[in-house]
Amino acid sequence: MIRAIAIALALAVTPITTLAQSARLSDQEVAARIVDESRKAYYATGHPCACPDDLARNGSRCGGRSAYSRPGGASPKCYVTDVTAGEVSAYRKTH
Repeated sequence: MIRAIAIALALAVTPITTLAQSARLSDQEVAARIVDESRKAYYATGHPCACPDDLARNGSRCGGRSAYSRPGGASPKCYVTDVTAGEVSAYRKTH
């Protein structure tokens, strides 16, 4: 019984803790999270080459074959410098 109460309490407190942590993140940390989410979203499509420093299925570096390097189509965020101040602000409002 006590264990069930402890688990319920932990679950109830988790969103508040996560929100508080998000508010304390620096702009650089938020930008890094945006880059991470962007890359993960691209990889979820089944393609391995979101960014130039990624590895292709054959083990070679993606380089110029990456979505980031090719015009048109997908444009994942690969570097913290790709994230604008507006995107950081929007992230803070939604997380």
